[in-house]
Amino acid sequence: MIGVGKAKQYANVLDKPLSRGRQEVSLSAFAFLFSEMVQYNQTQVDNIAELERRLEDAGYAVGARVLELLCHREKGNKREIRLLHILGFIHSTVWKVLFGKGADSLEKGTEHEDEYMISEKELLVNRFISIPKDMGAFNCGAFVAGIVRGVLENAGFPAVVTAHFVPIEGQQRPRTTILIKFAEEVPDAYMFFSPVVH
Repeated sequence: MIGVGKAKQYANVLDKPLSRGRQEVSLSAFAFLFSEMVQYNQTQVDNIAELERRLEDAGYAVGARVLELLCHREKGNKREIRLLHILGFIHSTVWKVLFGKGADSLEKGTEHEDEYMISEKELLVNRFISIPKDMGAFNCGAFVAGIVRGVLENAGFPAVVTAHFVPIEGQQRPRTTILIKFAEEVPDAYMFFSPVVH
């Protein structure tokens, strides 16, 4: 979790309990490291789409590991097999572990049955990043989109996940929406009801 507060101190890293240990990372340390990651990747690419793809790939690796860790800690090595439950798990549990609070909203898309949106008024990865005018609509939320895609795909729900800015009337900063569009191979049964597993 990234946030403020003190974590319990242990003399040896091996003394920390695996099942109950909660770690907090200094917000300033995270902001610095994330900024460095963005700057490094910026030097390795030619355009904004490629930069966002690299951030998404980095986030994907984080998402895969977060799913493994949380399934072990929170669920006794069980994974969600229902679409709405995995989305709720991301919206609440994953978001809370990573950002210290649940996401602002989880909504079903109105135009397509297989689209869902997780919205955040002030996404942490966009909070401390100033985007030059020549980079236009660059969104560091691509990293978080990668985390969401990593969780979903490693749970067995392949999806295309993208980050978008959505302007809010009367606000200087736009809201960030993580758009999730599930792949065609995700069965309709997982979309709308909870199958019984024996």
